[in-house]
Amino acid sequence: MAARAWGCTPQAERSFKLKAVVYRRYGPPDVLRIENIARPRVGANDILVRVQAAEATKGDCEMRSFRFPVKWFLVPLRLAIGVFRPRKSVLGGYFAGEVAEVGAGVRKFEVGQRIFGASKLLLGAYAEYLVVPQHYTLARIPDDLTFAEAAAVPLGGLNALHFLTIAKVRQGEKVLVNGAGGSIGTFAVQIARSMGGEVTAVDAGFKESMLRSIGAEHFVDYQRHDVFAGETRYDVIFDMVASTLHEHALNLLNSGGRYISANPTFRKLVLAAGVSKKTDKSMIVAFAGETIDELLRLNDLLEKGQIRPVIDRIFPMHEAAAAHIRVESEERIGIVVLSWSPDSG
Repeated sequence: MAARAWGCTPQAERSFKLKAVVYRRYGPPDVLRIENIARPRVGANDILVRVQAAEATKGDCEMRSFRFPVKWFLVPLRLAIGVFRPRKSVLGGYFAGEVAEVGAGVRKFEVGQRIFGASKLLLGAYAEYLVVPQHYTLARIPDDLTFAEAAAVPLGGLNALHFLTIAKVRQGEKVLVNGAGGSIGTFAVQIARSMGGEVTAVDAGFKESMLRSIGAEHFVDYQRHDVFAGETRYDVIFDMVASTLHEHALNLLNSGGRYISANPTFRKLVLAAGVSKKTDKSMIVAFAGETIDELLRLNDLLEKGQIRPVIDRIFPMHEAAAAHIRVESEERIGIVVLSWSPDSG
């Protein structure tokens, strides 16, 4: 029998309504609305999470507006997420909260535990409660992290760790992080440093102080200087900018260098395999798996103090539209988080 923590009868639970940020059509941030939705069902191997905080990601904004910087997959994506309106009306793939209920077959988690992780294609983290299978990418929150800080970890941390592990950054190697001031970039700077890399961060000038504070030894303001026209060569280039020409990146690599395109165009996907055959350099375009093992490795880095989430601002959940505007403005310095806590603003 499932453990319960609702404090009401099964009949009342079935009619229980919860608040969620909902969008019923594609469009600007003001399509986001707070609505009451039905309580999600908890299966035998599921966990019901009382969501405390969720990251407002660039991906959330792209799904809400259906505008994506990479165009090659728009048709299959439209079929997957909804041709005329979104199939899933509650956004949010990265969250932190408390276990409120577990299914009868759940052994990995208990009611009351603080956990964080990814809801993957289920989305739904912009709601007061979320149901996820126990085998999803979930882990306990380190004791010294708040819910808001924990929610800011999975997207950037999992992606940065995945790619830099494939790149095998070695002690003393020069690492360039292009687009270093966002969710993934801030973790890429710190993880590369933890691996022994000498990091150069590229982003807008107003982010320089923050990026140096988390470990970037060098900084390039892309609005004033074209890093790809410079003379410095790198062993690893971690690139979050979809418009970067791969030829320019490869020219900036040392012999044996690795170019990571974390936001690849179709052209880069096609050309990646041929790069290593024709040159002594490699091009990495694999998609992140966001695995449990990787989340546990992030936990270890967090507990050792080698990485930390950089939060730009915490918005109350009812200000989700304002949070999306902040993300899309590119003026944020770090990660934008949504929270159900009354004092989150």
